[in-house]
Amino acid sequence: MASSSHALAFMCVMALILAHLSMAQNSPQDFLRFHNVVRAQVGVGPMSWDNAVATYARNYANQRISDCNLVHSGGPYGENIFWGYGREYTAADAVTSWASERQNYNYDTNTCASGKVCGHYTQVVWRNSVRLGCARVKCNNGAFFITCNYSPPGNYAGQRPYDILIKPHVA
Repeated sequence: MASSSHALAFMCVMALILAHLSMAQNSPQDFLRFHNVVRAQVGVGPMSWDNAVATYARNYANQRISDCNLVHSGGPYGENIFWGYGREYTAADAVTSWASERQNYNYDTNTCASGKVCGHYTQVVWRNSVRLGCARVKCNNGAFFITCNYSPPGNYAGQRPYDILIKPHVA
């Protein structure tokens, strides 16, 4: 019960922070800011924008304009992808979606909850992924496709995304 209330409190704080920061922005600084807010929550240092990584993201996003399918590029970087239809989805929406998987990640076992996904979250907070490049396109069907690429990539089997030096006490 305590962990679910802790997760709920985290999500409420994240929603307030990201809502305050968003205002429908999609600049490189916005993508960085949203990622760095999530990373700071677990003591991971900030990322920096990388134009080469961003060019890769933009080229791949442009390839998805015709179908907007959630298909990974298979490229040399770590990658998170997002799809949304029905409104103007933003950088904040994508990063909030990925960060919401925090509730599915168990640091002690370094695993996702059974039947749940947490790899998008762990890529966002991967301590060694320090360069970011993202892109957002409106697809032909009116949906939005957002991709963020991470260099160097994360999510290596058997490795934790970050180190906790002192575990917080959960009441």
